[in-house]
Amino acid sequence: MYNLSCYNPSSFIFVGIPGLEKFHIWIGIPFCVIYAVAVVGNCILLYLIAVEHSLHEPMFFFLSMLATTDLILSTATVPKLLSNFWIGSQEITFSGCLTQMFFLHFSFVVDSAILLAMAFDRYVAICFPLRYTTILTPQVIIKLMVSIVVRSFSIILPDVFLLKRLPFCRTHIIPHTYCEHIGVAQLSSADISINIWYGFAVPLMTVMSDVIFIAVSYAFILCAVFQLSSQGARQKALSTCGSHVCVILMFYTPAFFSILAHRFGHSVPQNVLILFANLYVAIPPALNPIVYGVKTKQTQDKFILLFSLKKSQ
Repeated sequence: MYNLSCYNPSSFIFVGIPGLEKFHIWIGIPFCVIYAVAVVGNCILLYLIAVEHSLHEPMFFFLSMLATTDLILSTATVPKLLSNFWIGSQEITFSGCLTQMFFLHFSFVVDSAILLAMAFDRYVAICFPLRYTTILTPQVIIKLMVSIVVRSFSIILPDVFLLKRLPFCRTHIIPHTYCEHIGVAQLSSADISINIWYGFAVPLMTVMSDVIFIAVSYAFILCAVFQLSSQGARQKALSTCGSHVCVILMFYTPAFFSILAHRFGHSVPQNVLILFANLYVAIPPALNPIVYGVKTKQTQDKFILLFSLKKSQ
């Protein structure tokens, strides 16, 4: 019975942000606002893409997938954080913890792959404008979307089984606000070297390779842009990539900072790292629809038209 309870713990307890427990109620307020902005913004974006036939283009199909994944990412973490901070619901079941961990990492890998697909879309649009519709056909878009989901699912699913094989006899207290693979594995008293190596290999196989291919795509894009004779054409070509570049920077910059801080920033206080980790899963999903709404003229026009029609009614 003792061994069984170790391998199948009933629940874990979230500490929240260690050292800032008395400020949890106040810290929850900006997170609630950010989460509300993320839900409303991404839902409006999905609605506009669904109802407006002029937005039924490859870039906006990828954007709708990005919005859906952002909703999954923020919903997997922020509501539980708020229930912890505001009503003291610190407990999460073992299966709930595994589910949260899976969707957290799954949505992260999917987001990275979508950004790569969007970079490929911009590469084709700028470098091969006359062949754009023949290269990125609806069938190709569907295959890309399916391959993104299948790749992410098959890579993250082993994390669940790597955690289920571990005994948790020592402690069930998680010094964090959500479950993530290595953080939960470190609670085990068993050898977690496989978890560590797999946790290191997954970002290397997915995120790092995506970043390399995105950089290569934009190298080709810049070469093509600077070969254009007209300055106006160059500015127009660069402006079409502006929103995508902003989203790339918002996604990868804090991710790499967080990884480096955990690996090498041993002098950084734990509460700072945890607070930053929570901002990372909350802010990009809220900012992405705003960036695309402001910097993409098509979505900006449809957004203005939507609300002007509602006001006139």
